[in-house]
Amino acid sequence: MKRLGAAGLLLAIGTANAMTVSCGRLLDVKAGVWREKVTILIEDGKVKSISPTQGKADVDLGSMSCMPGFIDMHVHLTHETQPQVDSLYGELSLDAIDRAYESVHFAERTLKAGFTTVRDLGAGEGLNIAMKRAINTGAIIGPRMFTAGKAIATTGGHGDPSNGDSRELHRLRGTPGPQEGVINSPDEARQAVRARYQEGADVIKITATGGVLSQASSGMNAQFDDAELKALVAAARDYGFKVAAHAHGAEGMKRALRAGVDSIEHGTFMDDEAIALFKKTGGWYVPTISAGRYVADKAKEPNYYSALVQPKAAAIGPQIQGTFARAYKAGVKIAFGTDAGVFPHGENAKEFAYMVEAGMPPLEAIRAATVSAATLLGQANRLGSLEPGYAADIVAVAGDPLQDITLLQKVGFVMKEGVIYKQ
Repeated sequence: MKRLGAAGLLLAIGTANAMTVSCGRLLDVKAGVWREKVTILIEDGKVKSISPTQGKADVDLGSMSCMPGFIDMHVHLTHETQPQVDSLYGELSLDAIDRAYESVHFAERTLKAGFTTVRDLGAGEGLNIAMKRAINTGAIIGPRMFTAGKAIATTGGHGDPSNGDSRELHRLRGTPGPQEGVINSPDEARQAVRARYQEGADVIKITATGGVLSQASSGMNAQFDDAELKALVAAARDYGFKVAAHAHGAEGMKRALRAGVDSIEHGTFMDDEAIALFKKTGGWYVPTISAGRYVADKAKEPNYYSALVQPKAAAIGPQIQGTFARAYKAGVKIAFGTDAGVFPHGENAKEFAYMVEAGMPPLEAIRAATVSAATLLGQANRLGSLEPGYAADIVAVAGDPLQDITLLQKVGFVMKEGVIYKQ
């Protein structure tokens, strides 16, 4: 078995295809209990067995607490927050390949923070799909990625890449269509889903309402009609996709749930009718409290956001944590997601503390980032738990995160598929 040494070189540990890792204790996330002093046998990147520690292991983590690698269900690994004047300059002056090189360290930072799997919910020009391929081949270091490719929007909606263009720039760029993720009819909705399949996406992301950071006046208005949503979801099912719907406003959220989407991202102005629809349809809620807190803080800084964005960030950002508290109390299914990229990558674990602060017990917050997230991904039979046959994705911290959830912001050991990336 191999791990990454300090210089980034692969170093041998154990035999060619097997190794052992001993933990002071291991969290059984399904049973909700600690297993004291266990040794994990790993073969070919998977857990072979877990047994009481007897003798010396290849990797001895001493008294550290081990858990499955965390899953963040909402990131944007090819982008990171910056003042919007700088962001606009980058849009006009940088090529896609420049942004690709800039984003390599975002992926490594995320993995070393303990997030061994992420769902990347939108990037233009195939950047997130190219990053996924580069990670899979070992060309760069990063988490396992499930990607949406380009998010699907309506003209002028959150996710329309031409928002904010001058008339001249719009003339030069042309009007975006289904290939670029912009639709205005059920037929175009089906075309956009097929274009995502063609580009190699794993999941469909739609922007069911306005958004905070787009150059448009509303962050809440519904942006698809029922026929468009029905066509999007039906086409996604034909191609084996799950559908994630960005939504802040209640009406767009409810339309998306009625159409059969699998998850609602953000969910800021969720009302009682929306909560009832979550429970009726079995939809998941991915809260992204971290992004809400961050944009609310940045809205107070002069000129960080544009004149269109600043009032939306100030109004919407502070609401998400309260919405999360209501949804959890009502029994809505919740999977962990942060919207990293809206805030700096590598700070994803702050979300755990925000969830606990809002009333979710620490064990449930960890489950949201392991078994629950794996279930929403459709990967519950190989990710989100440490048991025989599952990927050897292991994170470890000093101390008991069930007593102090902030310890998850100080991960000391990270393994993905039997390879050590942080020790």
